[in-house]
Amino acid sequence: MKQLLLLLAALPAVASAQDRPVALTHVRLIDGTGATPVEDATVVFRDGRIVAAGADVAAPAGARVLDRRGDSILPGLISNHSHVGQVQGTTAGAENYTRPIIAAELAQYRRYGVTTVTALGNNGPLFDPLRADAHAGRLQADLFGVDQGIGVPQGAPPVKVAVDQLFRPATPAEARAAVDRMAAEHTDLVKIWVDDFYGSLPVKMDPAIVRAVVAQSHARGLRVAAHIHDLADARMVVDAGVDILAHGIRDQLVPTDFAATLKARGIWYIATLQLDEATVAWAEQAPWTRTPFARAALSPELARQIDDPVWQAKNRAGKQANDARASLAINLANLKTLYEAGVRIGFGTDSGATPVRVPGVAEHRELALTVQAGLTPMQAIVLATRDAAAMLKLTDRGTIAPGQRADLLVVRGDPSRDIAAADDLVETWENGTAVAGPLTKGE
Repeated sequence: MKQLLLLLAALPAVASAQDRPVALTHVRLIDGTGATPVEDATVVFRDGRIVAAGADVAAPAGARVLDRRGDSILPGLISNHSHVGQVQGTTAGAENYTRPIIAAELAQYRRYGVTTVTALGNNGPLFDPLRADAHAGRLQADLFGVDQGIGVPQGAPPVKVAVDQLFRPATPAEARAAVDRMAAEHTDLVKIWVDDFYGSLPVKMDPAIVRAVVAQSHARGLRVAAHIHDLADARMVVDAGVDILAHGIRDQLVPTDFAATLKARGIWYIATLQLDEATVAWAEQAPWTRTPFARAALSPELARQIDDPVWQAKNRAGKQANDARASLAINLANLKTLYEAGVRIGFGTDSGATPVRVPGVAEHRELALTVQAGLTPMQAIVLATRDAAAMLKLTDRGTIAPGQRADLLVVRGDPSRDIAAADDLVETWENGTAVAGPLTKGE
């Protein structure tokens, strides 16, 4: 108790409602490290920071005590690969890159327990002040990401964005200049789009451009994330020195030698399993798409589209649907292989890139798919919290411990045993304030 009082006294005295300590009592503590959950625990935080957590913690005098008996508490989810301002309803385009739309997306992520979002490219000038506001707690979730990003002339990515949201260099010199521009804007990462999107585009990124981007990024102290699909492209970008594979390898099973290379070089791998699942699952009306938890995240326009039998028939058949099913099956197998090989695995979904990759819902589906791939529920939770924070080199979140941000997800049941319990969301705390989950109890 004395140690707790000292920690409280050491925190800044801020004249706000957060200045009063909050104690969540009688919780099951899942701290994000993979340790055995602590039953009947208490978590105390003040002014947005955790000051104590464990079974032997007493609520300090004057604290706001909230009995969460029977609930579990885990760190807020962290997305390593999402997008903001690309879609609204059923539309996609540069017209959606506005502060109100992005703020609403971040609020939806927050309701679904995602407290840190990485917008991995296609960001315009608005991104930098938004990111500053998010870091200052003026938005519902924290925000990191890539300013613009680097694509291919007449190639990837095949998206409708403004000219100030994407670079498409034709020469290594232009590529280096694009990196310099992004560095001047204090981008968190550099993103390149390498592949041809299932053969739908006429050209892939020139390896000389890849090498120029990587060399210049590393010279500027920046890491590079590569959008890939095929093993051959993954080998090429790894040979060029990229730091992050922003999608899973989905054309063939990963051979042992490549898994060993990823591990030896410390390259991060983000599977984005939900990307391919979302392509067909809403059209197929998969059971999870019909739950109130998933439906609560849909705009009226998107709900009408998803419920349209004509749209369903069009999107559950054909080459795109078949490619997505095949890619998902390979991606699931490769995630398990790479995890067991000791490769560093991040957590992301590509949510927000298309209307059916629904912010918040996608992240919960990624948890479920990670378990489907063969990881345990606890391993999936660690990927989405501690490891996702590590991929962003953030040491102030991802685990529940004194000094960490009070980014917390409270759910009913025990998601360390049954990952579906993560969907029974009570509330999300971020910066010491709470918002309710997408549904009220009993819905």
